[in-house]
Amino acid sequence: MIGEVELGGVFIPVVLVSGIVGLVVSLILRRVLRAAHAYTYIWHAGLFDVAMFVVLWAATDFFAGKIYGVGVS
Repeated sequence: MIGEVELGGVFIPVVLVSGIVGLVVSLILRRVLRAAHAYTYIWHAGLFDVAMFVVLWAATDFFAGKIYGVGVS
């Protein structure tokens, strides 16, 4: 069963919450990598950004499942 988080009487899926957390972490990491000029060594920046987001989203969902006992993992 997929877990849900209650916010003010509204049930929000854990997948959505973990996706938003993954997006925020991805945006922060993207700014850090751009400031460090790491994108000069990356062949396709758009593909790298999408892959980084997917990995961070999966990691967030996995750790949320381990900590709270909910999630897709």
